[in-house]
Amino acid sequence: MRGFSLRSKNYDMTYCVGIRLKDGMVLASDTRTNAGVDHISTFKKMYRFGVAGERMIFIMTAGNLATSQAVINRLRRDIRQDSGTHLLNVPTLSEAAELIGRYSAQTAQQTRQTAAMIQDNGSFGSTFLLAGQIKGYGMRLYMIYQEGNNIYATCDTPFFQIGESKYGKPILDRAINHNSNLDDAIRAVLVSFDSTIRSNLSVGFPIDLLVYRNNSFTMPQGIRITEDNPYLHSIRSQWSQGLLDILRRFDTPPPEYLA
Repeated sequence: MRGFSLRSKNYDMTYCVGIRLKDGMVLASDTRTNAGVDHISTFKKMYRFGVAGERMIFIMTAGNLATSQAVINRLRRDIRQDSGTHLLNVPTLSEAAELIGRYSAQTAQQTRQTAAMIQDNGSFGSTFLLAGQIKGYGMRLYMIYQEGNNIYATCDTPFFQIGESKYGKPILDRAINHNSNLDDAIRAVLVSFDSTIRSNLSVGFPIDLLVYRNNSFTMPQGIRITEDNPYLHSIRSQWSQGLLDILRRFDTPPPEYLA
């Protein structure tokens, strides 16, 4: 079994972003998994849990697909069995983040032990974005690392990314702050995804996008954006042309630059 790789079959190179603003949150994830010449799969990476009027919780995942799916399935099983602490009765989102982190670390460790027996050296951890609101508290956005620990977004750091973040981050760094409106955040997210998809084959359509409004405590419908989406095409075209127009308005390079 030396040639068998859990990582090659299950590793999820993705791009997910969560933005927490004063008026609400914008969340988006791609759906591509196992990008390659011979095999490209599509898996949902955004999950929703809620009780109308009381709590709304959203999770996005990146990393080892088997680990992230096992964690989501365990969270769902806890809710069905309604025994002990689960996402629909946990008092705070901080405790929900700790629960997810604990499940993720336990699942990854179990997978590593199995992999050791077949001499597989793959990556078995997953990273999660947890966002939402529980009545009586403000909105929260957490990044949960594969080791199980977490950090939360602040007014100074209003967004988190997981997966292939480097191509889309400069857009968000320049365009988004805690006081940005939701419309601008949606535009910035779409440009961020377009830039990432253009530069990295491991990220691809469709994109799941969801907007939660502060204190609404209603489950947003969300939208799945395909490559032929008219609004995305408009954003993509205007962004490309706008960059070109700005570039051409810069001062002419001094003569020594052309020497």
